[in-house]
Amino acid sequence: MHTISPWAATVHADLENSAVIWEKEFQNYTFQVFNAGDSIWIVVTWPNKGQMAFRPAFGMNSCFEVTNLFDDGQLLVINLQTRLGQYEVQISFPDDNAPLLHYTTSFKTNQPLMIPFWPRDIIPLTQNGSVENTNGKIYMNQIGARSGMLFASMTKPKTGSFFYFQDLGSMSAYCEATETSLAETVGGSWPEIGFKLPVLENKPLPSDQAYIISDAYVLFSADAAENEMQQTAQFLDNLAEVYRFLPHPEVEYHNWPEITENCLQDIFTNKGCWTQTKGIPYLNAYLCDYDTPAEIMVQLAILVPLDELKNWTCTETDPVYNDLLNGLDAFYDPQLKTVNRWLPQLKDDLDKSEEQKKEMVMDSWYLHHPLMNLARLALTGEKKAEELVLRSIEYAIKVAHHFDYQWPVFYKMDTLEVIKEETAPGKGGEKDVPGSYAHLMLLLYRLTNEKRYFNEAEKSVKKLIGQGFDIFYQANITAFSAGALLELYKITKKPEYLDLSYACLAGLFKNMQIWDCQYGYGKNYRNYFSIFPLNEAPYTAAYEEMEVYAALSEYLIQSESVEILPSLKILIPEFLKYAVSRLPYYYPTMLPEEMLSEDVKTGEIVKDLWIPLEDLYTGWEKSGQVGQEVYGAGLGFGVMTRQYHKVKDEDFLLFADYPLVNYKKSKNTVRFTVLGSDEFDCNFKILFPENSSKIKIEVFHNKKRIQTTAKSKFLLEYKITGDSIVEIAWQLN
Repeated sequence: MHTISPWAATVHADLENSAVIWEKEFQNYTFQVFNAGDSIWIVVTWPNKGQMAFRPAFGMNSCFEVTNLFDDGQLLVINLQTRLGQYEVQISFPDDNAPLLHYTTSFKTNQPLMIPFWPRDIIPLTQNGSVENTNGKIYMNQIGARSGMLFASMTKPKTGSFFYFQDLGSMSAYCEATETSLAETVGGSWPEIGFKLPVLENKPLPSDQAYIISDAYVLFSADAAENEMQQTAQFLDNLAEVYRFLPHPEVEYHNWPEITENCLQDIFTNKGCWTQTKGIPYLNAYLCDYDTPAEIMVQLAILVPLDELKNWTCTETDPVYNDLLNGLDAFYDPQLKTVNRWLPQLKDDLDKSEEQKKEMVMDSWYLHHPLMNLARLALTGEKKAEELVLRSIEYAIKVAHHFDYQWPVFYKMDTLEVIKEETAPGKGGEKDVPGSYAHLMLLLYRLTNEKRYFNEAEKSVKKLIGQGFDIFYQANITAFSAGALLELYKITKKPEYLDLSYACLAGLFKNMQIWDCQYGYGKNYRNYFSIFPLNEAPYTAAYEEMEVYAALSEYLIQSESVEILPSLKILIPEFLKYAVSRLPYYYPTMLPEEMLSEDVKTGEIVKDLWIPLEDLYTGWEKSGQVGQEVYGAGLGFGVMTRQYHKVKDEDFLLFADYPLVNYKKSKNTVRFTVLGSDEFDCNFKILFPENSSKIKIEVFHNKKRIQTTAKSKFLLEYKITGDSIVEIAWQLN
C-alpha cells in the first residue's frame, strides 16, 4: 500500500459524488470530464475498464463554476471561474488514428496571487476507490530541464501504459512573470504523478493576462512493455507520435562557412588557445588555462574535424594541423604501452583538484575516446595516427578483459585498481562504455580487417543487454554505441543488436529538451531540441552536443538500407535540423553580455572570440560557468562538412538541414535523396558567391518542379520533405 496525500485520498469519493459534464468515446476509450469542486478531472477508461484521472485545472481552495461549455466535435472548450479568477480548459484529440488526448489550461487571476502549493495532475483509479492500493511502473520521467515526459504503466489493476508529454515551452510566460523554473516539474511517486506547476513564494502571478498553466499530451496503450527492449522502442514510437502534433519553432539559418572562417582564425591566432611544452605547441582545453597540462583528447577533438574540413575543401594541410599531429607522439607512455590522457612528462603538474587530475587515474570513457579519433584519422590515411592507435590498442583490450567489459568510473592505469566503481550507489559504472569500446574495435576491424577486433566488439556489447534506459552515461558515448550496434546488426543480421541500438537512442532522446524555453536567459538563444551531456547535468555542453550531432547524422545515413523504426526517421532528422539552427549560440559572440557568468571555473571568457562556451543553461542561470572550451572549437567544421555540399566544377553550394545521400552529378544536373520522413520539411538552399555567373536553376522534388520560398541575388531557398528525391538542373543565362 502506498502512502498518499490528502489531495489524492479523496479523489475517488469526489468523482463518485460529481456529475459527468462531458463524455466522448474515441478509439475504444471513454473520456469523461467531471467538476469535482476544487478540481476538474478528465477520467480515461481503457478498453479493459482500467481507469486513470487527469486534472487539467485546480481551484486552489476554491470551487469551480462552469460558465460555458462549447463542443464542435473537434474541440471542447470549458470556461470556468472561481473566487480567484477565470480558467479555460481546451480538450482535443489531434490524431484520428491514435488515442492521443491533448488538454491545455489557461488561468487569469483576479488579483496578484502567490501559489505556495500545487498537486500533481495524474491519479490512477480502481473500481473500489482504493487509490493507494494501485501499483504502477514508471519507466522514465523528467530530470532537470529535459522534456516534460513521463512514461509509465498501471500494473495493479493490470490496465496498460501511457506516455505523458507536457509542452513546457507553453508556460514560458508564466515563468517569466513569476521568475520560476520548469525543471523537475514532471515526475512524482506512484500514485501521485504527472505535472506540478511551479509554486510561487517570492513573486506573485500578475493579474494582467491569462497564463497557460498546463499543455499536456497523453498517448494511451492497452499494452504494457514486458522488457527493457520493448520499453525503449515503445518510448521512441510514443515520442514521435506526440512530436507530430507539437508546435515546432522556426529554425534559423546561420552562415556556417563564415562561422568556420571565424573559428579557424581565432583558434590559430589567439594565444589563449595555446600552450607550449618543450617547444611543441598544444591546444589548451579551456581558453587561457595555462596551468593544466595538455590533454590528448583536446588535440584530437580539433584534429579530426580539421581533417574533415581539409578533405571537404580539397586544400593543402594547414601548418597548425601538422603541429597538432606531430605533437601526439609525446602522449605515448612507453611503460604502459598506450597513449595517456596527459603528457607523461608533465604528470607532476597535475593539481589533483579532481579525481581525473591525479597521476595515472583514468576515466573509463576517456581511454577509448582518443583511440577512436586516432582510428578515424588512420582510416583517412594518416600513418602517424595508425601507428599510435595500433601501439596502444593492446592496452585497451587488456583493460577490457580485466573488467570483463564492465568499466568502473575511475581506475589506475598502471595497477587497474578501481578508484571509483559506481556513478552513484547502486547505479553501476559507466554503462555505455561497452558500446564505445565496441565502436573502437569496429574502427580497428575496418582498419586492419583482423577478425579478433570484431569478436571483441561482439563480446563487449553483450554487457548492454538488460540496461534499457540506463545504458546512457554520457551522451556522445551513448551515440557512438548506437552506431556500433547498428554496424554490428548490418554485418551479422542479429536483431538484438538493432534493438540495443534503439535502447541507446532512447537514452539520448530521454535526455533532450524538446521544448522552447523562452523565459529568463533562455529568451536570448535557440534551445529547442538540445541534449544534455550526462544524466544529472544541469546544462548542455558544446563538445558533447557536436559529437551527438555527428554520430546521429552518421546513424541515419548508415541506416538507409535498414528497416529501422519509422519513429527514428522523424526524431533523428528533426534533432539534426534544430542542432544546425541552435549550435552557433554556444559562441559567446552570439549572446548578450548579461547572460555570461562573471565567475568561471577554468580559464577566462573572451566574448568576441569564436570559441564556444562549454555550458549553456536555460532559464535563470548564467552560461559559461565552466569556461570557454577550445576543444569544442571544431563545432563549425563539423556542421560545415555535413550540411553543405559542393558541386564539382561549379561555384555554388548546396545546403540542407537534413542529411543527403546518393549524391550524383551528371553534366548540369545534380540528384540526391533526402533522408527522414515525408511528414516533415527540411530547409534546402542554393548559395552563390558574390562573383558568381548568372545561371538559371530549376529544382524538382519527387519529379515535380517546386518554387522558391525566398530568394535573393546570392541565395535560393526551398522547403523539401524528408524521404524524397531532389534533382537540380541549371544552365547559364
